[in-house]
Amino acid sequence: MAESAEMILDGKTYSFPTIEGTEHEKAIDIAKLRDQTGYVTLDPGYKNTGATKSAITFLDGEEGILRYRGYPIEQLAEQSSFLEVAYLLIYGSLPTQSELDAFSNRVTKHTLVHEDIRKIFSGFPSSTHPMAILSSITCALTGFYPESINPNQTAEQIDLTIVRLLAKMPTIAAWTYKNSIGHPLSYPRNDLDYCANFLYMMFGYPTEKYEVNPVVVRALNKLLILHADHEQNCSTSTVRLVGSSNASLYGSVSAGINALWGPLHGGANQEVIEMLEAIERDGGDTSKFIAKAKDKEDPFRLMGFGHRVYKNFDPRAKIIKKAADEVLQELGVTNSPLLKIAKELEEAALTDQYFVDRKLYPNVDFYSGIIYKALGIPSEMFTVLFALGRLPGWIAQWKEMRENKEPIGRPRQIYVGEQVRDYVGIEQR
Repeated sequence: MAESAEMILDGKTYSFPTIEGTEHEKAIDIAKLRDQTGYVTLDPGYKNTGATKSAITFLDGEEGILRYRGYPIEQLAEQSSFLEVAYLLIYGSLPTQSELDAFSNRVTKHTLVHEDIRKIFSGFPSSTHPMAILSSITCALTGFYPESINPNQTAEQIDLTIVRLLAKMPTIAAWTYKNSIGHPLSYPRNDLDYCANFLYMMFGYPTEKYEVNPVVVRALNKLLILHADHEQNCSTSTVRLVGSSNASLYGSVSAGINALWGPLHGGANQEVIEMLEAIERDGGDTSKFIAKAKDKEDPFRLMGFGHRVYKNFDPRAKIIKKAADEVLQELGVTNSPLLKIAKELEEAALTDQYFVDRKLYPNVDFYSGIIYKALGIPSEMFTVLFALGRLPGWIAQWKEMRENKEPIGRPRQIYVGEQVRDYVGIEQR
């Protein structure tokens, strides 16, 4: 017999079914709570509310587990490619070689963007944040592909929209960077894979041949895989909520980009570098800032340590730490002042009892910021790289929401404002 939960309200007992996920997560189904009782639940930030059933990503913060479609993140980061992981997230299974080849070829053939998009770039002031440009141009793709707005697209049409977005996002992201520094835009190259092509468009020049460093390509590949999805976080739930209104994929992902832009969500790796730079400007004494972090009366916080979801360790951090060491060694920046500060903070977090007891271990943002800085990517572009990695997850979540025919999202509220009152003419106020 299935379990149920009983709730007593106003002297009357109500019964609600319970459900259990495939990884034994348990929930009380309150879909009929308001209809039966007149009550709603109050859950600020939806920390205890399951808004959907999803088969995409499993996350266990207490145990430090992250799996995409059942596959451990450790195996995917070590053995897979970003496009293969994108295929897995979006279509539900790992592709065969022929399926991956066909998928990769389709993405490659759609990396060019319409020439009119260059005109849009020219309209932004030089002070515009790259995430504002990325969000705007992603939404503007609806103008170039108006059929994407149709909520009744066929499966083939939706699939083409998905491929186009995956293909064009690296071009748009790289052009955002090039435009910000006044350099000529580099067109994509069909002879390079996804990550290598992005690096070429970011750092290549028309005046000279650009050699793609395989160590850097591998590190970027891992970074994108590690960021590809993370269950129902702020930006992902935003994509699903906007998409529930039958908004297009481009419009929904544009909203997700804006959610990711917030410093409490996607801006953490940028804040890591800004913190390291601030410590360097202060003289580089990490012990001083470690003491400040321990002082409850001091507002200073160490950025890139601990995680709001992972209560033990961030499984992605272990993977990317190794990649960070490889990249720094390859690029010969092991003696940089910022890296020295980062290493000292890392050592303190892993050995100091204060941080160990509170499980404030270095997270993925700590190491990804160091890698991006070593690659010469400016800090304001870090969140753009995060968006590029998270794109397959957003697409997969939007696609799942549409295929499940989920209802339009409509959270409730508890009104705490004034009760009814009569209008008073302005001359009497």
